[in-house]
Amino acid sequence: MVTVGEKAPDFVAPALIDGEGTAVELFKQIRTHEATVLYFYPADFVPECTAELLAVQQAGWADEDEIAVIALSGDSLFSHAAYAAEFELTFTLVSDFHASVAESYDLRMEKWEGHIQIPLRASVVIGSDWEVRAVEPAKEPLARTTPAPIERAGEVLRSEGLDVTQPTVDYADCPDVP
Repeated sequence: MVTVGEKAPDFVAPALIDGEGTAVELFKQIRTHEATVLYFYPADFVPECTAELLAVQQAGWADEDEIAVIALSGDSLFSHAAYAAEFELTFTLVSDFHASVAESYDLRMEKWEGHIQIPLRASVVIGSDWEVRAVEPAKEPLARTTPAPIERAGEVLRSEGLDVTQPTVDYADCPDVP
């Protein structure tokens, strides 16, 4: 797994941005934001992951000029479009279908729930200098970890001097998924 202080691996990947299929280029996000948060997760519609992503949405991170939020899973852009519509997610959703981005961060699971080579659930905070500021994996893909990986990312952003709302994940409120 990438480590704090290491240079973050760059990537270009298919993404859903503002409801449209396109590509996201990490270098552009890092160049235009003070910090970039990557949230790796196995699949759309997983209640624990959805609870964390909803906490980010409710914290307003997608509306912050200082940070970029990129969520990456093994799902297709079609799945991401349905997921974003269902839960009103407004940040970038990346299709890391073959887990190549997750692999470059050493956050790839070989097998999970009948799937092979998909992202492990984790958050990564990257500074504008490309330095990894934090890596917080979940102990298990469906673990209701306290603090949640995304909550740890909020703590790091605030310690870096960014005035962002701390997301609060409440797994008791994990949404039922279709």
